[in-house]
Order: sequence, then structure tokens, then C-alpha cells
Amino acid sequence: MAGKRVRLAQRRRAMGMTQEQLAAAVGMGTDRSNVYRWESGEITPPPHKQPRLARVLGVSPTELIDLLAPAVGRHEPRTNDERLGYVLQRPTSTDPATVESLWREVQGLDERYDRLPSTSLLADTGQAVGQIGFLARHGGDGALQRDLLALEATAATLMGQLVWDASQRRDHRTARQYFTQATNAAREIDSPVAEGHALLRTSYLALYGERDPVAGLRLTERTAEVTRSASNVLTGLAQLHSAEAHAMVGDARQCESALAAAECSFNNVRATDNAAHLFSETQFDRLAGSCYLFLGDHRRAQRILDTAAHAMVAQSKSRAIVLGNLSLAHLHQHDLDVAAARLHDAIDVLEATRGGGGLNIVSNAVRKLRRWRGEPVVHDIYDRMLSLMTTA
Repeated sequence: MAGKRVRLAQRRRAMGMTQEQLAAAVGMGTDRSNVYRWESGEITPPPHKQPRLARVLGVSPTELIDLLAPAVGRHEPRTNDERLGYVLQRPTSTDPATVESLWREVQGLDERYDRLPSTSLLADTGQAVGQIGFLARHGGDGALQRDLLALEATAATLMGQLVWDASQRRDHRTARQYFTQATNAAREIDSPVAEGHALLRTSYLALYGERDPVAGLRLTERTAEVTRSASNVLTGLAQLHSAEAHAMVGDARQCESALAAAECSFNNVRATDNAAHLFSETQFDRLAGSCYLFLGDHRRAQRILDTAAHAMVAQSKSRAIVLGNLSLAHLHQHDLDVAAARLHDAIDVLEATRGGGGLNIVSNAVRKLRRWRGEPVVHDIYDRMLSLMTTA
């Protein structure tokens, strides 16, 4: 008896069919036992049935020949890496187990994003984006292709974040290309959550990279429009960043209106929200504090950012941003000692995470220390920043 036809069984499952359903679709006197024996390698589908079998499985006659070849010995994938390598060589053998394995890989990379230097994640994420994009175009149809496109949107969004962060928020062009790839994949499957996340990340390029609050506002408002009926989390985040765009141009009334709208959206967040993993209890205070910093209400910004900083225990890239903004709020109030203490805290985080956003804000705060450059506490900050930049 020949070896089992693993690829044939994988393709059947990828089409969402049981052995009985495949037998019925092929017809011509085929029953479940025939399909079982084809997949086990006991017998080969007779030549007169093979054209019909190929059409049912959605493959060409040449691809069917590959599916009917037994997978034995070293040719049969045993580990996840072997399975993925096998599928990349034979995209039509893509199966749900392969897609699930890729999902787990991307989720693991995403979970590490806020805690590790982005440069350490770039290679693995870039490889995953390429593999997923290839399989989305060549490795499946129906529900399987939808899953691959959803995964492509997630992976490309993460890759855009990593590229931008690793470049210290300078490489807007490459990051935008990945966000556009994510947006297009999301639109193919009509996923407002995936599209909204990619659009929101694109707005960050305008707001914090290109310093263009008008373009940023257009993107945040577009995000809220896309996600309004799909995710209170993403809608609230878009409204928060709209508030910051208004604050950047000094429009306090519109800023506070957007903050109120975001608070309302967050109050309606449920565990079933498809973007629940993007939500944090500190997000509102983090962005509201930044808004009041832009608006020049430094004491109010300090109070809000203090609350956020105390709530954020883990060393994360977002914590470095909060601490950097908090130091700025204290500097504007001429409170050098507390500002320096917060800068030391922020540098502690940056030494572990190398977050581009936090590094930019801390660098801005350090530049504002010039008026106190004769003070010993300032020399200590300068020394630590020099060490941080030379080891980046």
C-alpha cells in the first residue's frame, strides 16, 4: 500500500468538506469509503473521476497530481516549521492548522511589541508578513482565504508599527506601505475592525511623525466613521487622537468635545468587542494628559499624567511616553528635581524597550533642560541620554 495522501486530506478540509460531502460532490458512484481509501493511499481515484475531483477541490489537473502523491518519510511534515515550509512550496495544501500556527506566531510577536526593542522583532514579523501575503493569494479560498486575509491585515499593521518605531518615527514611507497593505486586506474581507486599526496607525504617522494635525484629524475621523458600529474600543481611540489633533492646533473646545466622545465610547466597551485587546484602562488619561500639555494647561496635564503613570507598573513603550510627557509638564512649571526624577524613570524604560515615541518625547524634554545645564541633576540626565543614544 502507498503512503497516506496527507495533502489530499488537507485540501478537502481546507474546502470545508467532510469525506461524505466530497464523495457526494464528486458523484459518479463515489461514497465515503472511496474517499477514505483515496486519502489512506489504498487506491487511486480512477482517471474518469479525476477531472471532477479536481474541480470540486478547486485545483488544476496538475495540482491534483501533486495532491495524489503520497507523503511518506522525509516528505511528510512533522513540526510546525516543516508544515509551513511544505505548504509554502505547495500553496494548495494550505490547511486550517497552518493558518492557526501563523496566527499564534503573529499574536506572540504582537504581545512582545510593547516590551521589547522593535528591531528584535522586525525580521520574524517581516518574514511572517511575506509568507501570509503569499498564502492569502495562492493558498486557499472561501473561509480559509478570509482567515489568511484577516491575518495579513493584522501582521502588516504590526510590521508598520515596528518599522516606524525602529526608525525612531522617521521612516513614514515604509510604515505607510505596510498600513496600506493591511487596509487593503481588511477591505477585501469587509473587516471594519482590521481596517480601522490600520487607519488609526496611519493617523499616527501624520500626527506624531509628520506633525500634521490636519491630515491626522482627517484620518482619525475616518477611523471613527469606519469602526463606529463595529468596535467601541477603536472608535474611542480614534476620538482620543482626534482630541489630540485639536489640541495641537490649540482648539480647546473641540479637543474637550472629542475627549467627552471618547469617554462615552469607552464606557460602552464590552468584552465581546473584537478590538478589546487594544484597550487599556490608562489610555484615556495618557491621551488627555498629552492634550492639556499641548493646550498649555501644564498643571492639569501633570495631575492626569501622574494618575496614568502610577497605574502603569510594567516597563512598556507607552509608559516611557507618559513619563516623558510628565517630565515636560513639571519642566513647564519649573520643577526641575521632579522633572529629572521622571526623566530617569523614562530612561530606565527606554533602556529596555528602545521605543521611538518615548525616545522622541524624552529627547524633547532633555533639550528643555538647557536653561539648567549647570545643575548636577542635569549633567546626570545628559550622561544617561548620551549612553542611551550611543548604544541604540
